[in-house]
Amino acid sequence: MRALLLSTPYTTHFMPLVPMAWALRTLGCEVLVAGQPEVTETARSAGLCTTTIGERFHGFDELHYRLASGERPLQLMGRQPPELTQAGTTQWAVHARYHLASYLELAEEFAPDLVVSERMEAAGPIIARKLGVLAVAHRWGIDPMGATAREVAALQLTGACERLGIGGFPEPDLLLDPCPPELQVRSDEVIRPVRYVPFNGTGERPRWRFRSSPSVGGRNHRVCVTLGRQTLALNGLPLLRSIIDAASRLRDVEFVVTAEERYYEEIGAVPDNVMLIEPTPLDLFLGECDAVVHHGGSGTVLSCVHHGLPQLVLPQIADQFSAAKTLREAGAAKALFRASEQDDSAVLGESIRELLDQPEHGARARELRRSMHAMPSPAEVARQLRETVVGPDAGEFPTSGIENSARVEK
Repeated sequence: MRALLLSTPYTTHFMPLVPMAWALRTLGCEVLVAGQPEVTETARSAGLCTTTIGERFHGFDELHYRLASGERPLQLMGRQPPELTQAGTTQWAVHARYHLASYLELAEEFAPDLVVSERMEAAGPIIARKLGVLAVAHRWGIDPMGATAREVAALQLTGACERLGIGGFPEPDLLLDPCPPELQVRSDEVIRPVRYVPFNGTGERPRWRFRSSPSVGGRNHRVCVTLGRQTLALNGLPLLRSIIDAASRLRDVEFVVTAEERYYEEIGAVPDNVMLIEPTPLDLFLGECDAVVHHGGSGTVLSCVHHGLPQLVLPQIADQFSAAKTLREAGAAKALFRASEQDDSAVLGESIRELLDQPEHGARARELRRSMHAMPSPAEVARQLRETVVGPDAGEFPTSGIENSARVEK
């Protein structure tokens, strides 16, 4: 059996597919990842074979040029309503149309039995329908944009589909969702839960993870602060400094702050209860933390849920606002949506203290972890996919007992 994996050209969109790729490989399937360099470089770091198609995407260049010096997206645009966030899905239909011929040429050479595509990647279902193979879509987290992306793709790619002789834009045969049911965006599709297995890249296991920093001494709590590479690149350093200022107010808490070393000089001196580290796979040390402060990126959100940690979410752009809102409504997080709140070290400090001292957020976070860990593993789902394609009892993907609360009637 052969599986072709596709993703839009953001590393964080592709990473949730890596455990499924590993599971398919373990079953003996031949797996090939195709995409732009952002995707294929990440895939190779995870031990997967790739074909690079097209050039590097540089998806945030236009936004970066619009930002004034020291201004981050939240200050430029404010909290983005769902309709504005969803409008950004048009670029993925255009992206799919631009690369469709190259993807299809590769697929005809590789002859996959299965096409797995990240939810926003519209070329995957078209290729699968043209080749007559199973099409699987995979959400990368809390997904407020996926349904709209499909509607836009149906409008933008109808002509391409007709020229390929497959009629209108095809829906995937199956939609996989790594969110526990409490965090899933409701849909009229049958959603197959698949347990989120953290893949935050590769790195060295930190030696300090089971102890407090020697320069700090014993502390009552440890909090991880991670804003992601893109947030810092989009003028996020003032926000990070506000968080570090808040840390100076919480002397009984050790803060582990991830940031690339090239930012250290601009960050400046930090309090003795703050440890700056290079970006490190979160899964290597979140198990020894008590809470996380972050920007609302999908991988960070689900990694925190995996470890049962309460979260302070400081969303900056796009789907991060929906993630923050959903987590807050689930009771597992606090969220600050306005730049004025995020830049106020007193407000930040109070929010972090509440996460640590009030047990409700931690209790709800642990409930979400139990719910996530009860979901079928990627290995279980991969095995059923393989049986669907090649037997021994090949046929329809089993649906009995796997639908969940995300399915609703139109």
